[in-house]
Amino acid sequence: MLKQFFKYITQSVAGMIGISVYILADTFFISVQSGADGLAVLNLILPVYGLVYAIGAMIGIGSATRYSISKAQGGNPDFYFTQSIFWCLICSIPFILTGIFLPGKFLELLGADQRLIHLGKGYLRIMLITTPLFMSNYTFTAFARNDHATSRAMIGAIAGSLFNIVFDYIFMFSMGLGLSGAALATAFSPAVTMTICSTHFLSKKNQVEFQWKRPSIRHLVSCCQLGISAFVGELSSAIITIIFNMLILDIAGNVGIAAYGVIANLSLVVMSIFNGLAQGAQPLISQNYGQGKQENVRKLLKWSILSCLVLELVTVALSWGFTDGLIGIFNSENNLLLLNYAHIGLRIYFLGFLFAGINIMLVAYFSATDNARPAITGSLMRGIFAIAVSAVILSKLLGINGVWGSFLSSEVITFAVLLLLSRFQKKPQKEIK
Repeated sequence: MLKQFFKYITQSVAGMIGISVYILADTFFISVQSGADGLAVLNLILPVYGLVYAIGAMIGIGSATRYSISKAQGGNPDFYFTQSIFWCLICSIPFILTGIFLPGKFLELLGADQRLIHLGKGYLRIMLITTPLFMSNYTFTAFARNDHATSRAMIGAIAGSLFNIVFDYIFMFSMGLGLSGAALATAFSPAVTMTICSTHFLSKKNQVEFQWKRPSIRHLVSCCQLGISAFVGELSSAIITIIFNMLILDIAGNVGIAAYGVIANLSLVVMSIFNGLAQGAQPLISQNYGQGKQENVRKLLKWSILSCLVLELVTVALSWGFTDGLIGIFNSENNLLLLNYAHIGLRIYFLGFLFAGINIMLVAYFSATDNARPAITGSLMRGIFAIAVSAVILSKLLGINGVWGSFLSSEVITFAVLLLLSRFQKKPQKEIK
């Protein structure tokens, strides 16, 4: 089982890194093409990505988790995939309409001035119109992982990332489309991932069925309960970015926002590693939980926590050892003020990953074992309440350094809450149909 565990988490982490790399590619190419203003625009739009990813993750990962538990308990989960895609499409409609009719107003609402609105309106429009691709991507990859096709999901994610990097350059520079070209490359990369995952669903090894059943709100809620941790995990990045943007804009202006854009994009890669670890362990934990093999579940949790500890220490060591080099990748204008803000910010902010990885894993564990209440509580603490309170209070006391330190503060608080909640886990129960 240990060999299978490391296979699952390694392939899942690689796949999630592949997904995050195309955001980094956008950041790099946009910084070259549009400088600090381009970074500021992208950072203002990042919360929209976060919300879209959060909804897609809640429906897709929640449905796949419920599918795995139901299947292990001998249930009939043959319609879970089609229901997941259906609800992703329904939830995409408001985003599509906003992208068609109100991209400029939406950017203004996110804090952009007229110069940034002019620069980023085309990017946001394309991103919003292609929301169904981003949301549905989670269903394809999550069901592939839960059907023991982790390598296919990994290959799909990496292929999508490579597509984005190559076509970022082609669309932005060779074809001269600027930020709109970056949006097009990013928008089509999930389609590449889903196409590769589909080769598993069409193969003889596939066990996922595609039966259609009348859409059920009750079924959606049942699945979303187990996907809420993934939802808040993705949404937290959006909420943190919005709160930080508001506070930093008041303290340090557009250059401060650009500096935070560098930190936020680097942190997305690290978050993707821990999310990948959690998503890789989830199918095995859910399967053993559904079969009543509690000793295996405890072993999987232990291995997951130890893996998180190692990755947390490596993350902090790298962020402190190569601070200026990491920032320099995205500081094409050699802006000294941006470098000063980002240097201190990166080091303080990344200390939060000493606790964040374990928190993500614990929340995923609660979801995988059908303990929705502690999973939801822990997710809301780290993704909304603790970070919001910490950022506001510490920014008043310590200025911009307080903003950077609020991530660490919120993760420490969340860790304490999760330890308390771990005492109130429920025991295995029959499936919720």
